Amino acid sequence: MATLLVPMLGLRKVPRRERKMAWQLVSPVIAGVALGVFGQAAGDHTGIANRGKWVDAVVVSKEDAGTNHCDLRTSDGRVISPSLSEGDGCRNSVWKGDELRVRYDPEGVAGPTADRSSDSYGGMLMPLFVTAVLMGTWGSVRQSTWDRQYGGR
Repeated sequence: MATLLVPMLGLRKVPRRERKMAWQLVSPVIAGVALGVFGQAAGDHTGIANRGKWVDAVVVSKEDAGTNHCDLRTSDGRVISPSLSEGDGCRNSVWKGDELRVRYDPEGVAGPTADRSSDSYGGMLMPLFVTAVLMGTWGSVRQSTWDRQYGGR
């Protein structure tokens, strides 16, 4: 939000009617939000890849409000935390008492998954980062140029 509001509302010598925002500053905001969302998923994926253990787990309870979430326990009774989400294997066909083979983080930092795929987020995160930097730089240079036209810094 600051990327958008500072150029529009910042204390500058540009007359209020002449203030404009470089459209390039919208792209870094969108790319930043996407980096946050996909960065979280990449962190979970890395945590599971580095520390994950495959275990047979039993579904203790299933929350079926909107998206499914299954609470799991290992066969020896240890709680698997956090709960298994719908996208990671808690599908509509899973019920309380069912056994699932899941990979979980014993430290509880990353969420468990029943998926065996090894997706890489590098191909998605790098273009988002480059987009944020390039478009942010371009938009900031345009803002500086407009400021200099009115005797600014």
